[in-house]
Amino acid sequence: MNDFETRDNREELDRQYSYLELLKKVVEGLKEKNKRDITACVETFGCQMNARDSEKISGILKSAGFTVIEDENADLTVYNTCSVRDNANQKVYGRLGRLSTFKKNNPEMKIVMCGCMTQEECVIDKICKSYGFVDLIFGTHNIYRFAEYLYYVYEGIDNVHFDDNDSNLYKKGNTIVSRWEDTKVICEHLPVDRKYPYKSGVNIMFGCNNFCTYCIVPYVRGRERSREADEIIEEIKGLVKDGVIEVMLLGQNVNSYGKRS
Repeated sequence: MNDFETRDNREELDRQYSYLELLKKVVEGLKEKNKRDITACVETFGCQMNARDSEKISGILKSAGFTVIEDENADLTVYNTCSVRDNANQKVYGRLGRLSTFKKNNPEMKIVMCGCMTQEECVIDKICKSYGFVDLIFGTHNIYRFAEYLYYVYEGIDNVHFDDNDSNLYKKGNTIVSRWEDTKVICEHLPVDRKYPYKSGVNIMFGCNNFCTYCIVPYVRGRERSREADEIIEEIKGLVKDGVIEVMLLGQNVNSYGKRS
C-alpha cells in the first residue's frame, strides 16, 4: 500500500468517527424520547470473516449508545448475510418475513441488510421490491461506513443529503442502498465488540482473484487486498494486552497475502 492510499485510509477513519459522534446524538435523542434504552440485534450468517464483520458492526452500535441484545425484535436489527449457497439466501428471506411482523408492531424499527448476499444486484432488486420495509442495504466493501449510513437512515430518507464521497449511494423506494464493486480502502480501526474475551480474528487480507467456476467469493468480496504487516502486528499486540491468547488470521485467500496490496 502506498502513502497516498494510507492517507486516504486515515482520512476515511476520521470521517467515520465524526459520523459516529452524530449517530450518538441521534441515539441519545431516541433514549430521551422513549424513556428507555434503544436496542439493537446483529444476526450473522456465514463464515469467520462475516463473524468478524459482525463484531465491528456490534462495536459501532455499542459505541453509538445502542444496547446490543440477541432478540431480533429490537429497535434495530442487522442481518449480516452469506451467499455461498442458495439455501443461505432462502433462509434470510424467510427470516425477513418474520421481521416484517415485528416492524408492523413497531413502525419505528429499523432493519439493515449487509454482507455477501447484498453484493448481488438481483438480491438488492428483490429486497427492494418484495421487502420494501428494509431501511438500509450495503455490501462487503463499505462496512466501515456503517455509522454514516445508519445516521442517514435515522435522519429520514427524504431529508438525507448524501455525501459526495460515495457515488454508489442511492435511494430505491424506501430503502437506502450502497453497493460497491470494489475498493482500495482498508479501514480497520473502528470499534470492535469481541464475542470472546480470550480469542479474536484478525483480518490480514480481503478478496480473491481465483474465479473458480463453482465459487461466488471473488464477485462478492472483490479483488485481493492485503493489510500492511506492521498494522497487523500492532493490532495483535493490542489484543494480547487485552487478554487474548488465541488469534486467527482471516482472509478469503490467505495464501495470497502480500502478493497484491
